[in-house]
Amino acid sequence: MNVTMPAPEFRAVRLIKPGSRLVNETLATPGPAAGDVVVRVMAAGICHSDAHYRSGVVSTRHPCTLGHEVSGVVAQVGADVTRVRPGDRVCLHYLVTCGKCSHCRTGTEQFCVAGEIIGKHRDGGFAELICVPAQNALPLPAAIPFEQGAILMCSSATALHALRKARVGRGDSVAVFGIGGLGVSAIQLAKAFGASAVFAVDINATKLALAERLGAVPVDANAADPVHEIRRLTGGHGVDASLELIGSAQTMEQAIEAVAPQGRAALAGLTDQRISVSPYRDILNKEAEIIGVSDHLASEIPELLGLVACGQLDLAHAVSRVVPLDAYAINGVLDDLENFRDDVRCVIKP
Repeated sequence: MNVTMPAPEFRAVRLIKPGSRLVNETLATPGPAAGDVVVRVMAAGICHSDAHYRSGVVSTRHPCTLGHEVSGVVAQVGADVTRVRPGDRVCLHYLVTCGKCSHCRTGTEQFCVAGEIIGKHRDGGFAELICVPAQNALPLPAAIPFEQGAILMCSSATALHALRKARVGRGDSVAVFGIGGLGVSAIQLAKAFGASAVFAVDINATKLALAERLGAVPVDANAADPVHEIRRLTGGHGVDASLELIGSAQTMEQAIEAVAPQGRAALAGLTDQRISVSPYRDILNKEAEIIGVSDHLASEIPELLGLVACGQLDLAHAVSRVVPLDAYAINGVLDDLENFRDDVRCVIKP
């Protein structure tokens, strides 16, 4: 692939302060440090987390360029970089870590004492260019479109991590609360892990129809109490594992109530709301587990790429809309996310 050197300035869409609309800005092009790479962004996913950052529900550095689901082409490399070169197709692991602390050494780098998330603590991918450590630029096979490579970096990776934390295995029944970007991947990955049944819980008819096409049993939370419906569908038992991917107190409580004895409820959605749990009914009497899910690991990305390569994870239906690198368009997508509209995942193409 031909590579042109970055221009002196580039366009970005930025959060100036929480609670305000994103704005268009022009920034000076970064020169990479010795261990860094500058990547020309080819696609950036718009995640529900970005809506939380904009609203201030989750704190961020500001001003900041949002966007943590990023793929692109290496445009420039630092003096010490040998693992990638200009022209390489890459997807970006969004956790920038020190590699030296106890968490990094033991494979839990999401808790790195100096860790930063692109698009939250440092500038992200709602831009024409992004500068990251070379270790965060992972090869993106030519068979995977940039749009899909971008959303793999959060939607799919976090869904995979949640399933791993919930210890989903062959024969397990699984409930997925929220059929957005993460949910579409979670359904397919649960089936790839051998789940006997996957129940997809949402209030949106379009998303429920997509879940059914992916092999899940749709559960319309508008039509019936999803906990009662899941228990009815499982003969009164509940599911072995549930994943909460929305970020609301109500669905977190439902995900916990829906598990069977010795079931595991993995909570990945972001919220500042408190939840109410009945200790005896929901946990002690069932010996159930409530498991927090924080981001994902770089070591999980190659597994994801392998699942795409073998056809067990198909993201063709996950990208529902493409928008330009423009604050007005991106704010509109974030508004839709806050109102739980039809889109599964919208992607920016600069």
